[in-house]
Amino acid sequence: MKLNALPKLTACTVSFLALAAATPALAQVENDPAAPPARVTADDEEILVTAQRRAQLLQDVPISVSAFSGEQLERQQIENASDLQLSLPNVTFTKTNFTSSSFTIRGVGDLCVGFSCDTATAIHVNDMPLTSTRLFETEYFDLERVEVLRGPQGTLYGRNATSGVVNFITARPNLNGFEASLSAEYGNYDAVRLNGMVNFPIGQSIGVRLAGYLVDRDGFTENLAGGRVDDRELYALRGTIRLQPGAGTTLDLIGYYFREDDNRSRIQKQLCNRDSTAILGCAPDALEFETVNGNSTLAAILSSREFFAINDPALAAFGLTSLYGPDVFFGGIANPAELRTVSIDFTPTYFVEEYHLMGRLEQELGERFSLTVTGGYAYNEVDSRTDYNLTAGNSLAGNPGLLTLAATAAAPGAFFPGGINPYVQAAAALIPNGPAGGVCTSETTLDYTGIYGGFVNACTAGSTDYDRSRSQSEQWSVEAHLDSNLDGPLNFLIGGIYLDQRFTDANYYVASFGLDYAAGILGAATALGQRAGGNLAFPNVFLAPPFYNSEVARFSLRSYGLFGEIYWDASERLRFTGGIRYSNDRKRQVARVPVLSWPVPFGLTDANLSPFLGSFDADASTPGNQPYDDTSASFDEITGRLVAEFRFAPDHMLYASYSRGYKSGGINPPVAPEFEVPRTFEPEIINAFEIGSRNDFMDGRLRLNLSAFYYDYGGLQLSRIVARTSVNDNTDAEVYGAELEAVYRPVSELILNASASYLHTRIGDLQLVDPRDVSGGRSDVVIVKDVTNASNCAVIPGTAGNALGTNTFVAAFNSALGLAGPVPVPGTGTTGAFSICNALAAAAADPPAPLRALFGVPAGPLPFTVETGVPVDLSGNALPQAPNWKFSTGVQYTFALGGGWTLVPRADFTYTGSYYARSFNRPIDRVDGYEVINAQLQLNGPEERWFVRAFIQNLTGNDAITGLYVTDQSSGLFTNAFTLEPRRYGLAAGVRF
Repeated sequence: MKLNALPKLTACTVSFLALAAATPALAQVENDPAAPPARVTADDEEILVTAQRRAQLLQDVPISVSAFSGEQLERQQIENASDLQLSLPNVTFTKTNFTSSSFTIRGVGDLCVGFSCDTATAIHVNDMPLTSTRLFETEYFDLERVEVLRGPQGTLYGRNATSGVVNFITARPNLNGFEASLSAEYGNYDAVRLNGMVNFPIGQSIGVRLAGYLVDRDGFTENLAGGRVDDRELYALRGTIRLQPGAGTTLDLIGYYFREDDNRSRIQKQLCNRDSTAILGCAPDALEFETVNGNSTLAAILSSREFFAINDPALAAFGLTSLYGPDVFFGGIANPAELRTVSIDFTPTYFVEEYHLMGRLEQELGERFSLTVTGGYAYNEVDSRTDYNLTAGNSLAGNPGLLTLAATAAAPGAFFPGGINPYVQAAAALIPNGPAGGVCTSETTLDYTGIYGGFVNACTAGSTDYDRSRSQSEQWSVEAHLDSNLDGPLNFLIGGIYLDQRFTDANYYVASFGLDYAAGILGAATALGQRAGGNLAFPNVFLAPPFYNSEVARFSLRSYGLFGEIYWDASERLRFTGGIRYSNDRKRQVARVPVLSWPVPFGLTDANLSPFLGSFDADASTPGNQPYDDTSASFDEITGRLVAEFRFAPDHMLYASYSRGYKSGGINPPVAPEFEVPRTFEPEIINAFEIGSRNDFMDGRLRLNLSAFYYDYGGLQLSRIVARTSVNDNTDAEVYGAELEAVYRPVSELILNASASYLHTRIGDLQLVDPRDVSGGRSDVVIVKDVTNASNCAVIPGTAGNALGTNTFVAAFNSALGLAGPVPVPGTGTTGAFSICNALAAAAADPPAPLRALFGVPAGPLPFTVETGVPVDLSGNALPQAPNWKFSTGVQYTFALGGGWTLVPRADFTYTGSYYARSFNRPIDRVDGYEVINAQLQLNGPEERWFVRAFIQNLTGNDAITGLYVTDQSSGLFTNAFTLEPRRYGLAAGVRF
């Protein structure tokens, strides 16, 4: 890498204050008056790309592709995925909720959530697809280039992709001599970054290249409860061996290792307009810096006086709180009114380990054919935790429920023969030091015993609430393609790929003292209820598991594809490409979603507990006996593309293309039958049409590229939260837009760049229930918060407008349960109440005598239905993460200081327009547009041996939100926000040998 070389330019610009999205580096301009004047062009030494699986000049590729050389990544301060998206038209990137991210290209993104979901944007390293990777969290280092293909890739790439491909090409060994480089950077947040590379040949046929980097910095987020969070401690190493044993044979062996262990926060901020009724938790009308109403959460409901009383009035005194009283967050530490400030009592943890082992063989088969074989193994695991509510709860010292538990545990009576008191064991785990000594919360493990099995995460004054996202993935893949180089007008490529991926130990947990407490109290009560049976052989008393888990015990994918393309040069100016591919994907998922879902250690029957705990296996007498859902599905599709390109002048080319993209379907997690969720969801299919033009004007000083596209989008996979887990639905959509990229170099020292994009997206015919507000905007519906599972449902009148009837029905039903009637719910225009959805539905279908008399219905059902909600029409709404407008500009100038010294200032500007974070397109879902400005000044020494650079990223300190995620109803519908990185500045220096 030439440290003092200017960035070269390629066909696709990147930004106008950020040198073009697709530029290779410009050669340094020597200030030698005796030398003949050089021809000034926008593009010297244009970068080669393999977007069509063969080396081509970027300006000759008839698809929308942007490419960044390794030098350009450094010059444009592109260090990670968030930086990369700033320099690409019609591209957005955001972190998402479950230790993942979404790269959205032309409105097509990762709207499907789950282990069985394929990514819309395919990620490749050296052409090897990675179905699960942490590359979007790492820093870029020692890359030859990055290629970003916009649009569906239906023939050549991996397992297909509906939005595009990001292909990372790592730097390979140079067999011609020794090279080494080292750079160091220091900046605010006490940030240190080291980057190094060494390259050395062994003889004439073997080369070795070693590279790595290290990042260590303080956290971006201030925690008012103590310290900073969201820091980084990570490093990566890559080693490459290149073998060239003979002419026409090249074998690359590559090993990569990445590790991170720090307190990176998966969530930057939580936003909520607190709902005082707790029916929703957060009102659906605005995002404010407030905390969720804790009484709306599953942990609070299952440990409430009301829930305990419904099961047994004698248990009411054990309740930690009342659903109608102050919640655990009310009056406590407020949510700071800044996106980068929190007040939390649980410090996040983040651990990632990833490695790749891959090989790539390029073999010439005579002069007419070549064979390329790429394959390898990839492994990654991630284990992260964060404060679930991003706030600190109030102390539980002196809580009446805890006092009742302590008093009951100390009672002298013989609860069982032999004097066994089950509440003693519950108290010993929950409050080992008494009601004033703090409460204990479970560590999440797959044996599901938590604090009752000795697995304690923390004992604190108030409830510890955290979630944990954990998974392990491994894959094997091999791909081969044969390419021709015939003398005539016809050539071809034919190939195939096989991939095998497996997820194990893939879990999403939520732990809270409230869940532990409910498990202990209900377990002790159940033990007393079983005393007549004489079952005394129990090691602990609790109802397992005492925490929530969406457990994928196993997910497997086996996929293969066969593909080929034919290239026909109809004339010197006209060329046609035709491609076809067959893809086959087989998936299997073994999963369950337990929370208080089987009794331990007593062998209760389904009938004993089903009225309030739901269905479980009648033989589930020990942890792990709740049955798994085992579902398999297979998908296959034929895709391909047709391209016509016409070069009407040496520097001007027109192209038109049709391509068909495919993303396989998947398997939804198991959900209770009343939620009516399909077991599988269908594949996505995109029929994409594109026209484009690539042009060089003014003797090459101006480059202008244009493209326009239209997508017929079928089977769009949309995620929504149901019963504390993500499920996916299908619909259709329409997408169209245009992109412009330009590079202008009026003199050799000055480079001006600009790019702009327009995007229109439209969801097809689709109606869904909005979990934020299940009333669907109707004022005659009663929103119910279910006191057995914390979900919401809607009581809907048979005659529209009969609000009086629905409120009377719910009030009458609730009076028998000791629950209050409906009250106005802020932000909805209707009313809500705590109740039991299934029981309401049963009472409406077969009403008891008091309800029949109240409504004067002598026979038959009442004129009400109880549904998961009132669907709202999403037809015509915009797709999430799809801004209508985006543009970027860049400028760079090189001052020749004499003696080979140069000074290069540079500035980058990007603006991303507003968009919606959810398909419901409510005002609360709107993400405002934002701008990012980067700048740097680099001094380059003579003979390209060293550099010193001052830099600043996000000059204005923009804390713009890039994505929003609405949590489940049982969590209170708070919104997790994901943001840009803050302002960063510092100094860097490097040397080259």
